[in-house]
Amino acid sequence: MLEKYLPRVQFDSYEDFKANYKLTIPEDFNFAYDIIDDWAKQDKNKPALVWVNDDFQEERLSFYDLMERSNQAANFYKAKGIKKGDFVLLILKQRVEAWICMIALHRIGAIVIPATFQLMPHDIEYRCNKAGIKMITCIDEDELLYNIRQVRSQCPSLEHVAVVGGNIPEDCINFRKEVAACSKEFPRPVGEESTNVHDLMLGYFTSGTTGMPKLIVHDYAYPLGHITTANYWHQVQEGGLHFVSADSGWAKFGWGKIYGQWICGAVIVAYDTEGKFDPHHMLKTIEYLKPTTFCAPPTVYRFLIKEDLSKYDLSCLKKCTIAGEPLNPEVFNKFKEATGLELTEGFGQSETTVIIANFPWFPIKPGSTGKFSPLYDLDIVDENGESCEDGIVGTVVVKNLDKYHPPGLLVEYYKEPQANAASFYDNMYSTGDTAWRDGDGYIWFVGRNDDVIKCSGYRIGPFEVESALMTHPSVLECAVTAAPDPVRGQVVKATIVLARGFTPSDQLKKELQSHVKKETAPYKYPRIVEFVEELPKTMSGKIRRGQIREEDRKKQ
Repeated sequence: MLEKYLPRVQFDSYEDFKANYKLTIPEDFNFAYDIIDDWAKQDKNKPALVWVNDDFQEERLSFYDLMERSNQAANFYKAKGIKKGDFVLLILKQRVEAWICMIALHRIGAIVIPATFQLMPHDIEYRCNKAGIKMITCIDEDELLYNIRQVRSQCPSLEHVAVVGGNIPEDCINFRKEVAACSKEFPRPVGEESTNVHDLMLGYFTSGTTGMPKLIVHDYAYPLGHITTANYWHQVQEGGLHFVSADSGWAKFGWGKIYGQWICGAVIVAYDTEGKFDPHHMLKTIEYLKPTTFCAPPTVYRFLIKEDLSKYDLSCLKKCTIAGEPLNPEVFNKFKEATGLELTEGFGQSETTVIIANFPWFPIKPGSTGKFSPLYDLDIVDENGESCEDGIVGTVVVKNLDKYHPPGLLVEYYKEPQANAASFYDNMYSTGDTAWRDGDGYIWFVGRNDDVIKCSGYRIGPFEVESALMTHPSVLECAVTAAPDPVRGQVVKATIVLARGFTPSDQLKKELQSHVKKETAPYKYPRIVEFVEELPKTMSGKIRRGQIREEDRKKQ
């Protein structure tokens, strides 16, 4: 399958990979017909998806099953008036329908917007009206249904709510019942109803760390951009299980649980659990299913390394990757010590596919994000848009967009002219993230532009201080931010969640400050240390450093 879109799959070195990686992108490429159906026609029994819940109940689907069931769902959506260009919101956790509905809507040419089940009424209303949502397909949880009911009348574009499960309100559609009655045949559309690779396919609302969430939209080339993600970073294996810790409502789902992985023929794990994250249950699930590849955000690994990993058989794992936030060296070292596996970091955004990663041709430097992906023309630039020399912190950008718009890069921020102007300028796309490059070409992440701390003339990246703190046994999680100071302008503040067995004290604060002075340059130590029960996070699990800064500003 890969060879259809990547004429050359094997590379001898990173330099070879960077120079010669070239995608073939058909003008009419559609993931549903050209990947799902193609695999189904090659082998009716080829496995595609393993669904498992808290009680280790299972459902296994082949690509042929996905083809038939997504054809039925496409017929259902079409019967309800959904057509090419319509926006449909999906709130499905990790039910099997999350995959079926996405594929079905791709068949029609509708624009899929996955969303988290944690949305409150105002979140739902905002998303429906921002995108002109025509239909919601959601799980049957009481709180979510109540939240939708609260704002349904304030969403004029919303025509239908279809519910997956057995708890179906009177004013909603029984999704499973109606889909089951639909035909398993759905011919590929032709003419005006067919899709072009430049048509809009997928949207994600940003996490909203500052301001209202913006709607990022991607086109039908987006799945092909994730070949680098799946084949060269995750290193999934055809027929092997790929386990990613991500709900269907987040861009990480698109990164790791559908597109690139299925192009490579891997089998995706749907880990459909309820309640709070349980590291023990996740480790038992790995033992039970025996995936070959695994990916999770740093938060998950921080909890995993606090468990006694020697009690679990993790020998099935051949490759473990990490994304969402920078990887602290301490997490890397502890996990390698326990499992023998090196965590391979990758970096990107909801707006992109993987743009920086530790690819297989060079050794990992713990703390570095890796090297630039060949899919993008990337650089680190200063405030004038000039390339930074090695060792100088600048902003990561995608260059030369007039010559090449990489598959996987967002088309735009939907109906957001100011956001587009701020991110697309001088023929570049600015990620808004700062980093520096060393003499070997490795990229070292510093932070969002807004996160960099300016203290007494020094520029301090939060990640380097957080990494130093993470080497202390008392620290489970931490966030380093700038706190206002009348003398220095800003000082370094550490907000810390303690590991089990440790209690807050002034003595521990001093111990942590001394520890940072020994682990990194002394001027970076946190002058303020605050212990908390949990860190404020976005619904996708990213630390909301902006919220901590704002709370400190209000206190002052």
